[in-house]
Amino acid sequence: MSVRVIVGAQWGDEGKGKIVDLLGTESDVVARFQGGANAGHTVVVNDAQFILHLIPSGILHPDVTCYIGNGVVIDPAEVLREIDFLEKKGVHVRNRLFISGYAHVILPYHQILDKKKERDPNLFLGTTGRGIGPAYVDKVDRIGIRMIDLLNEDVLREKISLNLQLKADQLAGQEINRDVMVAEYLQFGEQLRANVADISVLLNKDIKAGKNVLLEGAQGTLLDVDFGTYPFVTSSNPSVGSACSGLGIGPTNIDSVIGVFKAYTTRVGEGPFPTEFDEEFAKRVRSWGNEFGATTGRPRRCGWFDAVLARYSARINGLTGLAITKLDVLDQFGTIRICTGYQIEGEFVENLLTDRQTISRVEPVYEEMPGWQQPTSDIREFEKLSREAQNYVKKIEELIEVPVTLISVGSERKQTIICE
Repeated sequence: MSVRVIVGAQWGDEGKGKIVDLLGTESDVVARFQGGANAGHTVVVNDAQFILHLIPSGILHPDVTCYIGNGVVIDPAEVLREIDFLEKKGVHVRNRLFISGYAHVILPYHQILDKKKERDPNLFLGTTGRGIGPAYVDKVDRIGIRMIDLLNEDVLREKISLNLQLKADQLAGQEINRDVMVAEYLQFGEQLRANVADISVLLNKDIKAGKNVLLEGAQGTLLDVDFGTYPFVTSSNPSVGSACSGLGIGPTNIDSVIGVFKAYTTRVGEGPFPTEFDEEFAKRVRSWGNEFGATTGRPRRCGWFDAVLARYSARINGLTGLAITKLDVLDQFGTIRICTGYQIEGEFVENLLTDRQTISRVEPVYEEMPGWQQPTSDIREFEKLSREAQNYVKKIEELIEVPVTLISVGSERKQTIICE
């Protein structure tokens, strides 16, 4: 029996979907613990691409049961779209997917409010506009609507009426029909009735039964609402603590925590980025790495690997292993830089300060390493990588003080090097 947690250790888009899919081959259960449809996990299987926003990547394995926990905010229309998409691809979902009745639901007014806020230049953060933040706001404000409410017409109508009343000023000028909304979400509830369950009960039973469990987060640690580069963060906690609160299990059940890093760094949207490339170089790397958001299609900002950020993520999450993705994107580099520390007004610092004012002023300190300039995508053993590629991976291990257990050298499942 093992309970492993997979977390993004940078600003999201690290390639968690592939890692979860890969480790899903040895798992009985895969559970998603936070975030919403703002996530975009891409998995390539036999040249077929699957982009999943809410359903755990483990669903692509026919014997794996998948859970969506109470820490996730649910867009029921998106869940049904993904189920339909997967079923048409021959992936049976209905009897293997269960959603917490305590998970909060995204309503149309959440998306309206999200997009309205993004249009304000003083409030713009570069979010996906999918209503994630406003849904979490309602959850904390104790006026949220949960999946279990979609199964009770009286409760749902009362809660939607209350929300529309409280948000009337913010929604002024918008065409919103309460009765249509109630009917639509009751229908969503009916379509998903068989999939709504108490995930805490199910998951704890699985753990006691000795099943292999994989817990999957969305986004990345540097977007954590508490520990990220605030205010340019998401509205939940993508770090490891949310695996417990977002699924209803105790921390003593967790055996290992794997942090997923790209071999370089990317982020989407606004916010500080100390190792960011200049735009001309970023365009080239973006092209080599297909660095466009799976959810929004937006181009990702690109930069060198930042060991300061990486050490911070390792500490916050208590990482026991590292998964390095997209090593193959660096195949064309003659020289590779890696950020080992920062300077602030001439003073060297090794630890990350995430407050906006400080991190915006840091100057990265780089160490240069020779590139390997040869393809890695067909390599399956660490020892067969060039000496330069091996040294780069070992340098990351040395700087973070956590062992690399897996290296991805392409989007396909088979394009992976297992280091354990």
